[in-house]
Amino acid sequence: MKKAITGILILAALVSCSEIGEISGTVSTTDGKAIEGVVVSDGLNTVTTDSNGTFRMTADEDSRFIFISTPAGYTSATLEGETLFYKEIKKGRRNYDFVVAENPKDDSRHNLIVIADPQISDRDELPDLDKHAEDIGQHAQGIKDSYTFGLCLGDIVGWDHSIYPEYNRIMEKSGFDYRYVIGNHDMTNWGRSFETSMKNYEDMFGPCWYSFNVGKVHYIVLNNNFYIGRDWFYIGYINERQLRWLENDLSFVPEGTNVVVAMHIPTTLDKSDRDAFQYGMISEVLSNKAPLYAMLEPYNTLILSGHMHTADYEQISDNIAEINVAGLCGAWWCGPVCIDGSPAGFKHFTMNGDSTEWIYKGCGHPLDYQMKLYIDDPLHKGYVVANVWDYDPLWKVEYFEDGVKVCDMERFKTQDPLARECYKDPSSLKRTWVYAAPTENMFRARRSPKAKVLEVRVTDRFGRVYTEKVSR
Repeated sequence: MKKAITGILILAALVSCSEIGEISGTVSTTDGKAIEGVVVSDGLNTVTTDSNGTFRMTADEDSRFIFISTPAGYTSATLEGETLFYKEIKKGRRNYDFVVAENPKDDSRHNLIVIADPQISDRDELPDLDKHAEDIGQHAQGIKDSYTFGLCLGDIVGWDHSIYPEYNRIMEKSGFDYRYVIGNHDMTNWGRSFETSMKNYEDMFGPCWYSFNVGKVHYIVLNNNFYIGRDWFYIGYINERQLRWLENDLSFVPEGTNVVVAMHIPTTLDKSDRDAFQYGMISEVLSNKAPLYAMLEPYNTLILSGHMHTADYEQISDNIAEINVAGLCGAWWCGPVCIDGSPAGFKHFTMNGDSTEWIYKGCGHPLDYQMKLYIDDPLHKGYVVANVWDYDPLWKVEYFEDGVKVCDMERFKTQDPLARECYKDPSSLKRTWVYAAPTENMFRARRSPKAKVLEVRVTDRFGRVYTEKVSR
């Protein structure tokens, strides 16, 4: 009998330690109106609020946060304030009430400003970030009549997480709120497991995976930087806990909905890594992309990623596309362009009902700066070469001489000449590992030595036309 009682006590102790227990709360507006149907999660389980705006759930023992998937028509703060979209779960606390603000603007048409890899590694780079924030803010002034928010795709800083507050103060100059994604440089390193790698980021920005809704778009943020418990090493991988949360989250999203998924490491960079994944790419693309694609296939999905400091577009299936966004820091603040020749900058998405448009904006450049021409580059003698960094297969790139079309330009892979020149001497750079990477967004046409005016005309997928001319 004594052994039986001891066993029961041990079992009771284990049960009491294995779960946080039932928690509850409400979701309401700033004026106290209850909101029904709001999805609430602990990062694994999901429930919805009832007609009184009330939710109840048994929180998982490994959950640090309880958070809401902000409904369309409302806004939540991302850093602090009454309307913060998440709350940290505290021992002994059972009630968590959330407040959202009604959006004063119709968010069925909204703007999304996407930046990738600010990657401030030293405080002496903050003045350059300040200039870029001003550029973003000036651009946002032209779209202020529509609801606008930002999304940072990770690598907010470069290891030194104490810079986060200064980074936040500078980016406030943009004039709108940002949502955040964790990058590999935002991980807490030299720990013993993946589960310990999110602490510093979460201390500042909250949960590493969550969702929210704006207009007709369901936004999902994921953490695919999987720390492997050795130094700073990581792979592109989404753990099972997130995949289970994602299944639960998507169960509330009707098939056919427009879904935007944000993560740091790309799921893919070209068709070859989708057909035959190479082990050497384990930190550059998502290893377990197939199950993610399967979950996203029923939706009109756009994946947004960073990490590479390059620009890329991949059509993964009829329903899934991915855009890899070039770095806000260029080549880690070592030069004016990314390693593929893209100007340091950001991407502006316009979501209008069910339609989506986008355009890349180079910091310090006008909005119509969408290509750079090179005539008789030493490695391309006799050719006109154009870097069309935001290219995708629905674009057209044409070459004209003296006003007459000569050809559609040939797409090929090579280094951008400016990037090649900027980063040719690693010993002269602040970071000696920076290099010029070949890009497939290069185009060429053989020129006639008699031509006086050389022209490249680019038409993007939305019908906008950009022209660059060189007179000889």
